[in-house]
Amino acid sequence: MAEESKYTDSGISIKTLYQPDDLPAQPLSLPGEYPFTRGIQPDMYRGKLWTMRQYAGFSTAEESNKRYHYLLSQGVSGLSVAFDLPTQIGYDSDHPLADGEVGKVGVAIDSIEDMQVLFNGIRLEDVSTSMTINATGFILLAFYVALARQQGADLKKISGTIQNDILKEYAARGTYIYPPQPSMRIITDIFEWCSREVPKWNTISISGYHIREAGSTAVQELAFTLANGRAYVEAALQKGLDINVFGKRLSFFFNAHNNLFEEVAKFRAARKLWAEIMKDLGATDPKAMMLRFHTQTGGSTLTAQQPLNNIARVTVQTLAAVLGGTQSLHTNGYDEALSLPTEEAARIALRTQQIVAFESGAPDTVDPLAGSYYVESLTSQVETAARELMQRISDMGGSVTAIEKGFIQEEIARSAYTYQRQIETNDKIIVGVNKFTVSEEPSIPILKVDDQIRTVQSEKLQQLRQSRNHAKVDQCLQELNDKASSDENIMPAVLEAVENKCTLGEIADTLREVFGEHR
Repeated sequence: MAEESKYTDSGISIKTLYQPDDLPAQPLSLPGEYPFTRGIQPDMYRGKLWTMRQYAGFSTAEESNKRYHYLLSQGVSGLSVAFDLPTQIGYDSDHPLADGEVGKVGVAIDSIEDMQVLFNGIRLEDVSTSMTINATGFILLAFYVALARQQGADLKKISGTIQNDILKEYAARGTYIYPPQPSMRIITDIFEWCSREVPKWNTISISGYHIREAGSTAVQELAFTLANGRAYVEAALQKGLDINVFGKRLSFFFNAHNNLFEEVAKFRAARKLWAEIMKDLGATDPKAMMLRFHTQTGGSTLTAQQPLNNIARVTVQTLAAVLGGTQSLHTNGYDEALSLPTEEAARIALRTQQIVAFESGAPDTVDPLAGSYYVESLTSQVETAARELMQRISDMGGSVTAIEKGFIQEEIARSAYTYQRQIETNDKIIVGVNKFTVSEEPSIPILKVDDQIRTVQSEKLQQLRQSRNHAKVDQCLQELNDKASSDENIMPAVLEAVENKCTLGEIADTLREVFGEHR
């Protein structure tokens, strides 16, 4: 009987046995040395564990604030904010298009007053905050900085990340507002302004996570993400920014799936490829060549069937991220295929990280899978496949052109279709879904968001609009319009607008008038 062929999720053929001659020809560099395949720090987690985050945000700022205080009490070392869809696409909660979506997949933030409530009792100097926000990322950053100023914080000490990755929105996710060119202009304005005003802030988290969630393979996630990263760097260079300055504040956001060894290989290959890209673009400071990344366990891998099985999946994915050398990690709740995570599910997800950190031994040495015949071979193969795909994008003129032509979208769609067909034909086994099923599912408590949230937010907005200085609001919005119509950096005008109680929707609409909307 012929032996059945095995493949990774990216279609890379897996041999039955790996031996010394499967190792790549080039010698391995040391951790902390170019091209950083083995990690960006010489001692990795011996020096400092990864930042343990839990992605949270739902309902109102008051409810989300309670969850943040709970997570901080349970040992998270960084906050990660989820925003609702109206906030993500620049609509205030009382806008007609916000109906039915307020507070549903994240927290509703309409104004500086909501931001004050969201972080009530939390000193921004003392916590690192990641905000998953893209088209309106510049507005949320302004809210955050304005709040830090109100708290009397030293802006040079404020640390965190805005995702701010608009290219993957066009390709995979859809929460864009403006066309590509003005969107890229906003991003480079953020790079420039942050390097001067909030130098410890990570100005972009170039995201493969949503590309993977849309159905890409590990190789596509890597190639499309790094190609997008190159496009952002080239845009910043065209603006005259110093790659050795802004390059240190770029970060990445990857997905961790169930194929443990392919995921570890992906993370290792990512560091090498990015170091080479940055060196090629002119970086000379090693810190500007380092790929630093946050990881989230794979939301699309979670099943509504037998949801407690997801705890095992998240554990495998946590190990992949840690063995691959992540700087920051969010672990999903086992119930997230059904609803936003309950407090219990969020606690178990955090405990999963803590058990890996303090009981597994995985962080005790740097790059523990280095030298594995299989992992080294797979790292090389992932790198080669990703490099070929990135070259195809370069030949088209780069990521923006590849997205405008629909190339990246079509590649992701084809992979998503193939994966689904494999599940339907039982070529790919998903435990509890197409094999090892049960006839009766246990009831799992789920978190429900009250539909009255929109009414609450609308009342808050009404009170805000009645209490503010209307002449000052009009002046701020006109100033923003003027800055956006020129070549000047828009961030100072955005900050002044939020400090004078302009709403997120008003700021976004002002720029819609100047830039238009992407269709």
